[in-house]
Amino acid sequence: MTDEQNSFDTLEERLNTQKTEYETMPVPDAAYQAVQSGIRQAARKRKSLLRWYMSSISAAALILLFTGCIRVSPAFASFVEQLPGMEGIVSMIRQDKGLMMAIDQSLLQKIGVTDEHDGTSLTVDGIITDESRMVIFYTMKGMKDPEKFNYDIDLLDENGKDLPVAFTHAYPTPSPDENVNENMIDVIFSDGTSPPEELSVVFKARDTTRAEKWKITFPVDKNLTKGMKKVIPVNQTLTVDGQRIDVKQATMYPTRLVLDVNFDPKNTKKVFGLSDLQLVDEQGRAWRTDTSTGEDERSIYFESMYFSIPKKLTLQGSGFSGLDKKDLNLSLDLKSRQITGGPPGLKMVGSKVEGNDLIIDFSVAGSMQGGFVLSFGNVKDSEGKSYEVPGTSWSSGEGTDDSHTIVSSTIENGAKLKGEVKMNISTYPMKIKSPFSLEIPVNP
Repeated sequence: MTDEQNSFDTLEERLNTQKTEYETMPVPDAAYQAVQSGIRQAARKRKSLLRWYMSSISAAALILLFTGCIRVSPAFASFVEQLPGMEGIVSMIRQDKGLMMAIDQSLLQKIGVTDEHDGTSLTVDGIITDESRMVIFYTMKGMKDPEKFNYDIDLLDENGKDLPVAFTHAYPTPSPDENVNENMIDVIFSDGTSPPEELSVVFKARDTTRAEKWKITFPVDKNLTKGMKKVIPVNQTLTVDGQRIDVKQATMYPTRLVLDVNFDPKNTKKVFGLSDLQLVDEQGRAWRTDTSTGEDERSIYFESMYFSIPKKLTLQGSGFSGLDKKDLNLSLDLKSRQITGGPPGLKMVGSKVEGNDLIIDFSVAGSMQGGFVLSFGNVKDSEGKSYEVPGTSWSSGEGTDDSHTIVSSTIENGAKLKGEVKMNISTYPMKIKSPFSLEIPVNP
């Protein structure tokens, strides 16, 4: 056996060990919901808030977004060995078959630029990008209270302007060195946006008394994936529990597959998301989705199969989460706790003021696990003034009885709200079982 093969097998063993450690990490009940709810809420606000990110999820929760496994390739092994300490992040990425194959095709751009001061350093290790997505790998050392991640992230173009993109990142991943944070930023390009010629990644401490900032600027090689885009027309209609869903097209990129669908505005239900959605090829391999953006016109993102195009592809799901459109709006009397409208069984059970915010507790029938949580798009007072609802939390097994859950919704700057308010429901834990499948014409 060659030294190269020995090194390769040793790396495989290390990664599998770390993968096992991640899979056995305790995941908070609400972690997966935080991922999905955060993405959906941010996507809904995209027109007015072009830059958003999440930092309230654990690395273990992020792993839940990716499924499937393929053996570590020599190109992938080489990537890991050249970026010491990145094995933890890699053990997550290797669950995304599309990113794995992109690395196999030498699409990783190595950066290796560091900004260091005040005892803390930020290093951008490398990126993978195409027209639809960019994944930025980074390492921070010496950061204060890494578990809290008290930093804001800005992504700037060559002119110093905010990129009009959505992006997510997780809490710091476990590391033998508590002062080291290995992580990644996952960027979504949509609505005509594309990677910049030059990118600046900026981390800013949220503590205004410290005024600390780290900035890394580097060129982006867009030629690596230039022209790597395959559009597959579908133009078929699904009917799921009476709700029409037009599947327009699938677009393959090296980093993901984008399925564009349209929910008929005449549908009687608001569909929050399709349940257990996956693309299955002729070998039974499942290519799963991690998120979607949009409202009636929606883009659903799957693992990429660009470098391994199947002979047959079937879209499958078990139903959807949704609510009758007539139940999306409600009026709430904060004094009497009386709710007019809204879904049956929803009750207000309390409220409290924290700083400038008002937190309202609702009792919701059913469990939040494995589906959508109760969340609100906005709140209006009796004078028509709007308030944002940026956060929702819940605890399983708590409610007016064993079949209910307490959900707490935070109304930003709503501490002085009185009387009646009007609320619009964005998502709700109502599942409709109605299995469906649709064949995607891979070679139309």
